[in-house]
Parts: sequence; C-alpha cells; structure tokens
Amino acid sequence: MQPGQMAYDRGITVFSPDGRLFQVEYAREAVKKGTTTIGLKYRDGVILVVDKRVSSKLVEPESIEKIYDVDDYIGCATSGLVADARILIDEARKDAQIHKITYGENITVELLVKKVCDHKQNYTQYGGARPFGTALLVAGVDELGVHLFETDPSGALVAYKATCIGSGRPVVMDIFEKEFKDKMTFEAAAKLGLKALGSAIEDTPSSESMEIGVVERGKKFRRLSDAEISKIVGKL
Repeated sequence: MQPGQMAYDRGITVFSPDGRLFQVEYAREAVKKGTTTIGLKYRDGVILVVDKRVSSKLVEPESIEKIYDVDDYIGCATSGLVADARILIDEARKDAQIHKITYGENITVELLVKKVCDHKQNYTQYGGARPFGTALLVAGVDELGVHLFETDPSGALVAYKATCIGSGRPVVMDIFEKEFKDKMTFEAAAKLGLKALGSAIEDTPSSESMEIGVVERGKKFRRLSDAEISKIVGKL
C-alpha cells in the first residue's frame, strides 16, 4: 500500500488527491477474482457461458447458481461476490415487474440495466455502505434488437458484441479479439465460447463444470439442461 493511501481508502465518499475511489477499485478486484463468465452475441440472440466448477466433491453442483432469469426475455450471469449478485438480481426482477404492471409491456434491456446500475452507483456515493463486489453480464432481446451489457461495481455499463468478466478475462478477450465474427450461428458462438472458457480455466469444459443460458428472438431466456450442454460439448 502506498504511503498516504490509508487516509483515503477507509471511506467510500472520500476521493484521493488523484481522483480515485479506492473502495470501488477494491470491488473491481473482487470481480477479477471471480469465476470466468462469458457472453457472446450471435445472429439471433445471446449465449452466456459460466464456469461453475465445484471446490469439493461434497458440494451438490445443482446448488451453485451463476445464471439467473430476470424477465421473460432477459437473463443475467454474474462474477464476484455471489451474495451481492443475488441482491442485484432481486432488484432487477422487481424493476422488471414494476415496469410491466405500470406500462403493460416488458421492460427494454437497456432501461433495466440502467436501473440496476443506478442502484449500484448509489452505493459508491453514500457513507455507511460499500460498493457491490460483483459484475453482471445482462443478455436480452426486445423490440430494439439483441443486447449484451456488462456492468461494473461503479455503476458503469457498456454494450458488447462479446465480453468476459472474472479471473479469465485477459485470456478470453484475447481470443475474442482474434476470432469473433458478427452474425455467427449459435453453433459457432457456442464453439468459440467453449474454446475461450477452456483456455481460461486450462481444462476441458463439461456439463458438470459450466452453466449455459440462451436468449433468442421470439424465444424466452432459458438455462440449458445438463443433457443439452453435453450434446453441445459432444458436437464441438
């Protein structure tokens, strides 16, 4: 720790002399230590791929949840502190339902992501709280098209064609920069996603060690079963 930093990293509301909020940067470090989480857009939708390897053979794999349904046509994958992610998912679900009851239509993906990011940003601005130590990949389809957003502990959001959060980000992004193509088929996107995940975790992905979620135009967001994941792995 640099001399003088201690005076500025104890409170979230205090900027350092060079304009940094250290607690937000620490939250980003928590995300970097999280599991590798991948999102790719393809011709008709978005695929989310998450590493969910268990740390012990005594753990029930079904109890580990990394991909969540938010609304009919919106799903989310997380990396970082799992408990923080669950709070944000609950907040997103409430926002989606309030919008549906108020306006009689599904919320757009961008509006939902902005609401979640507003909630995250509040926790970087007031004393007595800490930032959320989690990042989200939000995938969805609405009348405006197919969307993939990445959120940051600071409350920032960026739309991507393909991205990754978590410990394997440098490796995965390097692969995507070289091999990603617009308007890929689902099979091509799944193949690239599994290749990138395998490179990041330095192992061959299997149905037991990963979770996959898919949303397509005209179809609701869903998580693939172990049998469907095994089928994809077998093909590729």
